[in-house]
Amino acid sequence: MIRLLLLAGTGEARQIAQALRHEPRVAGVASLAGQTRMPVSLGLPTRIGGFGGRAAFVEYLQREKIDAVLDATHPFAEKISHRTAAVCSALKVPYLYFLRPPWLPGDGDNWTFLNAEAEAAKHIAAGSVVFLATGPQNLDKFANLEDCRIYCRRIDPPREAFPLPGGDWIVGRPPFSVEEEMELFHELRVDWLVVKNSGGWASRSKLDAARDLGLRVAMIRRPPQPEGPKVSTVSDALAWVRSLQ
Repeated sequence: MIRLLLLAGTGEARQIAQALRHEPRVAGVASLAGQTRMPVSLGLPTRIGGFGGRAAFVEYLQREKIDAVLDATHPFAEKISHRTAAVCSALKVPYLYFLRPPWLPGDGDNWTFLNAEAEAAKHIAAGSVVFLATGPQNLDKFANLEDCRIYCRRIDPPREAFPLPGGDWIVGRPPFSVEEEMELFHELRVDWLVVKNSGGWASRSKLDAARDLGLRVAMIRRPPQPEGPKVSTVSDALAWVRSLQ
């Protein structure tokens, strides 16, 4: 029996978790960072919360007798992924990084690529209405948009006030259809959509909506990814798991 740790948090991780339930020689356990209060069930035993640093992660892998690690976290969870790859290499634990392909602009898209959040202010004019589809973490990196009207979407109802002046939370749980996104952006009179290039089908609808409405998109490039074996499809990830048996 293979003890597999699945680092989850993406739609593809959910698909992998569901498939692992039907692998008779795999005992899978999933891990979520805990950023969502009531996450959707993955169908596997799931631990929630961080590991507490590198030493604690090493201790967890050894205590739980983890045989392999499949990292299917968000492409922008770079600290977790780099640490996981390094620890698994040091411990000689088989490791695979699932990285879905990035989004690419197509006909009708009006994208500006950014290397960091703070660069958005170089392109977005004062007085613009900006929809941050980047999540509630690290909003301080957009503090230089103080002359803009800012909206940021989050899954859970907020327990705190919006951290930037002139901003408001939008609460909603994905997925959202293109029509729903168009209606929201039209209602808010959005000028700019700011997005991390996470890739994937689940949240592509906001980009399609922006294209159909003629909105400008500020696309934040991905951070450097960890060294090690990578796959970009769920089927390839599952094939790797089966190769361990």
